[in-house]
Amino acid sequence: MRAIFFEEEDARAVAARLGADGFEADVTRERLAGEDDDEGHPWAVVSDAPDFLVELLVDEHDGWLDREDTVADAPPLPPLDLPAAPRRIKRPTGD
Repeated sequence: MRAIFFEEEDARAVAARLGADGFEADVTRERLAGEDDDEGHPWAVVSDAPDFLVELLVDEHDGWLDREDTVADAPPLPPLDLPAAPRRIKRPTGD
């Protein structure tokens, strides 16, 4: 799970708290698409801590959660049963 913060101090404080509680927590700079100001990029804390704990810290330090729910973890869908030709709505002209 990733927690996103605009202030480096908030990200480091959350990472330190999670580390003190025995969880892995890494702080990185999150690059947003379309953001050209290097100082405007938010900070991300990636952790293996339980969701509820990270959510409490995010609320306390004014950040937001970025859940890493990926489509790759979902089972593949069965193939679609598509028609071989377009469906005719009107009657053929030979009647």
